[in-house]
Amino acid sequence: MIDWSHVQQLCLEVGAEDFDEVVELFFEEVEDTLSRLEERNDTASLAADMHFLKGSALSLGFSEMSQLCHAAEKSAENGASDGVNIGAILQVYSASKQEFLADYRVKLAA
Repeated sequence: MIDWSHVQQLCLEVGAEDFDEVVELFFEEVEDTLSRLEERNDTASLAADMHFLKGSALSLGFSEMSQLCHAAEKSAENGASDGVNIGAILQVYSASKQEFLADYRVKLAA
């Protein structure tokens, strides 16, 4: 679910002292977007939202979520937004977040 080598590289790039802020901003922005997706059924912006989520997830090593969002983005771009499973994306995000928060300090210290 998590690409820990990518997380370690990101931490090195931004610095350990700023990494928690990056993580906090990631969760805030992703959760805002996911909430917006749950609250409305706006297929017009679905591809753009999936593109944002895909890139955000990839940037913090949430590899499984990024893959789901990539597939959803392509579906939305091809006019098949009915096939986008927001629930599956939410479920993978929740599991990824739980794993990340449980392990990231240990993984970064290794």
